[in-house]
Amino acid sequence: MNFEFTEEQTMLRKTVRDFVDKEIMPNIGEWDQEGTFDPSIMDKLADLGLMGVCIPEEYGGSGMDYNALAIVCEELERGDTAFRTAVSVHTGLNSMSLLQWGSEDQKQKYLIPQAKGEKVGAFGLTEPGAGSDVVALQTTAVKDGDHYILNGQKTWISLCDTADHFLVFAYTDKSKKHHGISAFIVEREWNGFSSKATKGKLGIRAGNTGELFFEDVKVPKENLLGKEGEGFKIAMASLDNGRFTVAAGAVGQIMACIEASVDYCHERETFGKPIGKHQLVQQMIANMEAGFQMSRLLVYRAGELKNQGKRNTRETSLAKWQACDFANKAADDAVQIHGAYGYSNEYPVERYLRNSKAPVIYEGTREIHTVMQAEYTLGYRKDKPLNNMLPAWDDKELVK
Repeated sequence: MNFEFTEEQTMLRKTVRDFVDKEIMPNIGEWDQEGTFDPSIMDKLADLGLMGVCIPEEYGGSGMDYNALAIVCEELERGDTAFRTAVSVHTGLNSMSLLQWGSEDQKQKYLIPQAKGEKVGAFGLTEPGAGSDVVALQTTAVKDGDHYILNGQKTWISLCDTADHFLVFAYTDKSKKHHGISAFIVEREWNGFSSKATKGKLGIRAGNTGELFFEDVKVPKENLLGKEGEGFKIAMASLDNGRFTVAAGAVGQIMACIEASVDYCHERETFGKPIGKHQLVQQMIANMEAGFQMSRLLVYRAGELKNQGKRNTRETSLAKWQACDFANKAADDAVQIHGAYGYSNEYPVERYLRNSKAPVIYEGTREIHTVMQAEYTLGYRKDKPLNNMLPAWDDKELVK
């Protein structure tokens, strides 16, 4: 097992870090305070080839592996969770799902422009009454000739007002429960589609999050992703990808907490010495570092399984659960280290704390992942290989 980053991965990290330092860091305080999302960031990420970093070149991507995607997410969340979230839903939840499940026509029409960053993709699963309990969703898609008529509502959708394409889940046969859910590619410009941003969020205020509404939206049958009734399976596979990016982002947030706290430890003095000399402060710094190292190992372990085309639900769940919990604790400790200053927006750590809570909830709550890991260990849950797994990677080339 090789723990060294390749030269290409090292260069990628520097590229994203330089981008974050130049384009995000000087502006994020204002964006967060005003609650505005700057969509031009997506265009700039596209110019760097980062909107399809792990999508094969033949489909418009950069042709790198899944741990390269983890590096991108780490560095973006070091700047702010909002921009990692944008890449998570565009690449992790939408584009990677099209790569895994889409027909060749769908890949040509939707995946290629998304991987190039010409179009932005998002993901529509959560509803007002259906979060962890996916089967409780109420959105329906009724077959009508060459179309499906889509009706329903989605909530807490990232890029709700920004995305061009949405991967939407709806019942085509509710009597079959989870076997009756199907997945559809929906375009923003279609009649009957609308969206509305959510205001008043605790964190990720620089992100675009909100609701989607579907009123008799006509979806061509060619936009059914996979087959009827495969939606639940597609959603779960998509979440393996999305959770991977969330976990990687959490590593970046721990990194940001360490950087801010170390700087402050050298800047602030109490009782005649830098606060970094106090053992209880050192304990918090040490816990951050331990969480950072453990989380990164869990993330790259899951990424390597993805690189090999292997099922990684258990490993990705563990990485997401632990990394997000470590990030939440690191942000809390970072505020404590900063004392009263940590409670104001003069320093970034109060934003880190606010941002750190959402990832503990979305894409599988802490409680859901706790139950999953217990059931794996007890033998109650066992994964079967999917018929349609992500492609394996070897020296950056797609294994046919």
